[in-house]
Amino acid sequence: MPELPEVEVSRMGIEPHVLDQKVVAVVIRNKQLRWPIPDEVHLLVGSPITAVTRRAKYLMLESEKGSAILHLGMSGKLRIIDKAVPVEKHDHVDIEFENGLVLRLNDPRRFGAFLWQEAGQQHSLLLKLGPEPLTDEFDDKRLFEKSRNKTGPVKNFIMDNHVVVGVGNIYANESLFKAGIDPRRPAGKISKKRYQLLTEKIKETLALAIKQGGTTLKDFTQSDGNPGYFAQELLVYGRGGKACTNCESTLLEVKIGQRATVFCKGCQR
Repeated sequence: MPELPEVEVSRMGIEPHVLDQKVVAVVIRNKQLRWPIPDEVHLLVGSPITAVTRRAKYLMLESEKGSAILHLGMSGKLRIIDKAVPVEKHDHVDIEFENGLVLRLNDPRRFGAFLWQEAGQQHSLLLKLGPEPLTDEFDDKRLFEKSRNKTGPVKNFIMDNHVVVGVGNIYANESLFKAGIDPRRPAGKISKKRYQLLTEKIKETLALAIKQGGTTLKDFTQSDGNPGYFAQELLVYGRGGKACTNCESTLLEVKIGQRATVFCKGCQR
């Protein structure tokens, strides 16, 4: 599943091609994604896109009438292509623009979404989301206060979208390693000082991933629409059984919340 940096890079790649462009058609080939596609998405037709924004892992194409909300789910990808490009299997949605380009959603597993948000309103899926991790609203004070009396693992805590959005499995592993915190530790047992360091490492890790992913944008219209996980040096994720880059101890891999979790018993406590 794409994580926040991958979704942000998709937003950056899409924006130059659709901003201020009028929508001339919305083509729905399969209405049943994770949720049924509402008829209101056709309200985009005739309106220019005024902004391409992101909230958590949701992309929004904004117009005066409202916003189309896109989510890639487990297997979805977005491509900017010429409208003459033949339709492929699992191409469920096209948004056509006056410049002859199409934003096409392909989703083999159909866990993605294409929804509608009325102008001036906020969709119910977005109402209870926590702050964006790269904003001032997300800080160590929030993490510390929200963590009090929490007995579950700190890794699950920082992946909770009510606490902060967008800290997915890969970047939770990496941030906890950089902060020297054992992912199994109860969230409520971690000090404010350590949460300060963890907050810094979450911001640093996500910002670096977005920066690295931004280098893939030159040929976005020619790509497969899926930036994937960027060519970056991951310190722990996917490296279970290998040597720690700090102390050369063997990295351990366990399951926390049904997700692969890799850490160094020597460096993380």
